Amino acid sequence: QVQLVESGGGLVQPGGSLRLSCAASGNIFSSNIMSWYRQAPGKQRELVAGMHSGGGTNYSDSVKGRFTISRDNAKNTVYLQMNSLKPEDTAVYYCYLKNIRGLDYWGQGTQVTVSS
Repeated sequence: QVQLVESGGGLVQPGGSLRLSCAASGNIFSSNIMSWYRQAPGKQRELVAGMHSGGGTNYSDSVKGRFTISRDNAKNTVYLQMNSLKPEDTAVYYCYLKNIRGLDYWGQGTQVTVSS
């Protein structure tokens, strides 16, 4: 079993920054993908950014140039640095892990609210 624990959400003004963290524990294989998804009220959950344990990344077009995903494989932790935040970034952000066996896991989510 794998547990994902997110932290770092909160309320921030437009143009501000936040850094989300997600620590994974349990039966984690060294080769995996860790990603951030978000879900705004009334909308479908969408991919924000993902990063393979080997270093490859991908981003949603809506966050390119503003968000940066990174990870510390030794700590099994993935980060999402969010800059130049906009009200439309308001959502619950979820951490996601998929391992080499195709098993996937979700965190409990952390609320990010961008408002003046």
